[in-house]
Amino acid sequence: MSNQLIERQEARLAALYEVSSQLGKSLDLGEVLNQVMDSIIQLTGAERGFLMLYDSEKGDLQTRAARNFDQETIEADATNISRTVIERAIHTGEGILSSNAQEDDRFSGRESVVGYQLRSIMCAPLRVRGHTLGAVYVDNRLFSGVFEKDDLGLLVTFANQAAIAIENARLFTQTDQALARRVEELSLFQRIDQQLNRSLELNQVLSLSLNWAIALTNAAGGSIGLFEELENEDTGMLNSPPVQVLRLLVFRGEEEHSEDRLVSLDHPIVQKIMIDGRSILTHNVSEEESVDGTPATMQLAVPIQQDGTITGLITLETQQNIEINREDIAFVERLSDRAAVAIKNAKLYEAIHAANKAKSDFISLVAHELRVPMTSIKGYTDLMNAGLAGPLSDQQKQFLEVIRRNLTRMTSLISDLSDINHIESGRMKFDLQPFDLREVVADVADSLRGRIENRQQTLHIDIEDALPPVFADSTRIAQVVSNLMSNANKYTQDGGEIVLRAWPNGRFAYVSIQDNGIGISEENQEKLFTQFFRAEDKEVREQAGWGLGLSIVRRMVEAQNGEITFETALGEGSTFTFTVPLANME
Repeated sequence: MSNQLIERQEARLAALYEVSSQLGKSLDLGEVLNQVMDSIIQLTGAERGFLMLYDSEKGDLQTRAARNFDQETIEADATNISRTVIERAIHTGEGILSSNAQEDDRFSGRESVVGYQLRSIMCAPLRVRGHTLGAVYVDNRLFSGVFEKDDLGLLVTFANQAAIAIENARLFTQTDQALARRVEELSLFQRIDQQLNRSLELNQVLSLSLNWAIALTNAAGGSIGLFEELENEDTGMLNSPPVQVLRLLVFRGEEEHSEDRLVSLDHPIVQKIMIDGRSILTHNVSEEESVDGTPATMQLAVPIQQDGTITGLITLETQQNIEINREDIAFVERLSDRAAVAIKNAKLYEAIHAANKAKSDFISLVAHELRVPMTSIKGYTDLMNAGLAGPLSDQQKQFLEVIRRNLTRMTSLISDLSDINHIESGRMKFDLQPFDLREVVADVADSLRGRIENRQQTLHIDIEDALPPVFADSTRIAQVVSNLMSNANKYTQDGGEIVLRAWPNGRFAYVSIQDNGIGISEENQEKLFTQFFRAEDKEVREQAGWGLGLSIVRRMVEAQNGEITFETALGEGSTFTFTVPLANME
C-alpha cells in the first residue's frame, strides 16, 4: 500500500471520526438535520445537499434540511433535485453515484435531470435496523465527475451513523409520557456514543459495549464476539476451504475467560440468528444452547450488523429470577448499532496501523540490508582511490568519483528514510537539553560554506543578542537548519543571497532562512511537505534530491513542540520559519 494511499485513508478516517463524534452532542432535531447535511457536504465536497424524511402523517418524503457549501439554508423554491435518484436509492437500499446524470442512461431522460441540468449526483438511504427513515442527497450542477467511488462509500458509512443520530433526535422530540424511559435512555446513549467513539482500540470498544449492555439490563454476565474465517493452518484441515466461526473476545460473569473461545456456526442459537437475522431470547438455557457454554435462566443473543451483514454477537445471561424484558431487548439492539459503527472504525484503524507497521518494518529491513553492501563498496572504492590496487587512469578516477557521489546520495536517502521511519513509529529519541542556538547555526554554516562559496552566494547570519538558550535536541535542530539552508543553496541561482535570522518571541525562538531563489508555485505549495514530492520545474529537477527533506524537517520540528511555516512567491524566493521552545530560565 503506497504512502499516499495510507495518508489518504488516514485523512478520510480522521474526517469521518471528527464529524461522527459531533453527532451525539445534540438531540434537537432541526440542529441535528442541519449538522448532518453540513457534515456530509464537508466530507464529500458537494455544492449543496438535501435531507428527506418520511412524514408518517402524510405518508411521503418531506425535505427537512437543505444546505449549501457555505452552511446556509437553501430556500424552499430552490430545491431543484432529482426525485428519481432518491426513490431508487430508497427502493434498492443502496447508495447511488452518477458522474454525469445528463449522460447516465438511468436518469438522462428524466424531466428533473434535464430541466435542472443536474450532473454530479450522490444519494444514500437513511436506515436504522431495517427501517428506512429517508435519504440524503448531494450534487454539483456545474461540473461532471466531482464524486468518486470512495466518496460514495464515505457517504453511505456516514449516512448509517447519521440515521442513528436522527432517530435519537426524532424520538427525543416525542411528548408521549410512555416514552419517558426511552428519553432517559437516549441521554444515556449520548454518553455511550462519546465513550465508544473516543477509543479506536478494538478490545476496548468491545469491552465498553458489553459493560453497558450488562449494566443497563441487570444481566449476570455475557460475552461479545466477532465472526471471522479460519484458514487451513488454524483448523488443522489441509486443502479445505476457510471455515467461518464466532470468536468470543470479551467475557463477563462469574467465570472469566482469559482466552478467546470459538463457536461454530452450527451452534443452535448462532445458526438461528444467522438465518433469521434478529435477536433471540431463550429461557432455561442448557449448556448446549449457551453461546459461551454457561447454563443460565435466560439468554439474550443480539446480532451486531454492519450494512445488513451480521458481523458479531452480543450475548447476555441472567440467573435466578432476573428477567430480560422487551425494553431491555430494544436497548441492547440499539446499543449493538452503535457498537457496530465503533467496531468498524476500530478495525479500520487497526488495518491502517498494520499497514504502517508493515511499511516501517520494510524500510528498516531495506535500510539495514543496503548499509552492508554500501559499506563494502565504499571501502573498496577508497582503497582503489588510495592506489592500493595499482595506479589508476584519469578515466578510472572519474568512474570512482561517480560511484562515490552516488554512494553519498544513497547514504543520504537511507538516513532520511530511517529518520522518517523512526519518527512515525515513535522510536526516534530526542535528547532535549538547553543549548545556545548560535553555536548550532555556526557549525552548520561552516559545514555548508564551501557549497555556498562554490555558487558565489552570500550568506548573512543575524541572531539577536538577547536570544536566550533554547530547549531541544541540538543535533536534530542542526539537521533542521542544515536541511533548510541546503535547500536555499540548491534552489537559489549563482550569486544569490541567503539570510538566516533568529530572535526570541514569547516562549519560543524563531529561526528563519530566507533566499531570493526560484520560489514555489501556488500549486506546489499545497504538496510541499509531502514525502517524495518534487516539483516538475526544470530548476528543481536539475538538483539532486528525493523529496524527503522538508517532510523530515516538519516532523522533527513538531516532535520538539515547535511549528514551521513558509512564505514564497514563484521567481522571488522563499522564507521558511520554524520555532524552538526557549529553555526555562527561572
